[in-house]
Amino acid sequence: MYMLVHCSNCHTPLQLPPGANSICCAICHAITYIVDPRSAPPPPALSYSSSSQYQHYPPQPHPFQVVPSPFSHAPPGPPPAVHGPKRAVICAVSYKNTKNELKGCINDAMCMKYLLVNRFDFPESSIIMLTEEETDPYRRPTKSNMRLALSWLVQGCQPGDSLVFHFSGHGSQQKDYNGDELDGYDETLCPTDFETQGMIVDDEINAVIVKPLSHGVKLHAIIDACHSGTVLDLPFLCRMDRSGKYAWEDHRPRSGVWKGTSGGEVISFSGCDDDQTSADTSALSKITSTGVMTYSFIQAIERGHGTTYGSMLNAMRATIRKTTGELGGGIVTTLISMLLAGGNFSGGITQEPQLTASEPFDVYSKPFSL
Repeated sequence: MYMLVHCSNCHTPLQLPPGANSICCAICHAITYIVDPRSAPPPPALSYSSSSQYQHYPPQPHPFQVVPSPFSHAPPGPPPAVHGPKRAVICAVSYKNTKNELKGCINDAMCMKYLLVNRFDFPESSIIMLTEEETDPYRRPTKSNMRLALSWLVQGCQPGDSLVFHFSGHGSQQKDYNGDELDGYDETLCPTDFETQGMIVDDEINAVIVKPLSHGVKLHAIIDACHSGTVLDLPFLCRMDRSGKYAWEDHRPRSGVWKGTSGGEVISFSGCDDDQTSADTSALSKITSTGVMTYSFIQAIERGHGTTYGSMLNAMRATIRKTTGELGGGIVTTLISMLLAGGNFSGGITQEPQLTASEPFDVYSKPFSL
């Protein structure tokens, strides 16, 4: 059972894994040490903070510091091999039997897994699926399980590794309190228990799966959620108009806090801009509900547009704009057609997928690959 403690510096609630005696805050990076109040005092060199139970060590300010994850344990049960060159976390949150219910998320997860295994040669044994269809309680998309899975994704990563994080569910925003957001709001992902346990904030996502990546490691995030444009808090956003002309926007915090990697590469496709919402619809497949962004991502690959990142982004946006056109497709699109229908959508789709990255690059010359 996890113990709830508060960061001794910024007081963010943290979940301490069993047996651990310290934890690193994903928000301010301070280390909180847990001591038994019945035990002898620590050595004189260690000073207590305002709480008699917690001690605080300020973080080192090096911009390329590898931040240890506070959730360094893999999910219980037999986990996939952590050192495989390709591995993925696929998370689908349907919020069943609630007012927040979504119809297409499980379809998104099934299709994404199929794509990774059959098109990009990801071993099934190296993919963690978190869905509400899972019977294993540790494979359900709760806040705790999502944190553990994200930590597993980057554990022991080595040069040449290719990692994927796919999320389909609700996203939201909340007021930014540490001054690292240009618009004043943090972006968030909503686990199935977000109403009681809270949302997962972009600061934490960045600290857990972006900052630790070393040279030669590549991570792709595919985020099908509202307000998801900068949900990985990456330093650069590709602002592209409808003609395909683009420029990289600098989203590095004015505070100077480093939001990039430790030498690795992270590229994120997200369902919409930070101020937009993402649709869950049957308007694209014509048969079953899917997330608009996930469907357009798969469709772009299946129709041969997965050559460069620029062609991918343009194709995804064109697919969404032409919702009334006939959508052909390949083997993955056929899989979507085989799934049970569910959900409805009315009205036009106005979202525009976004591309963010740890470093800017030429989107029309860099080959796309997972």
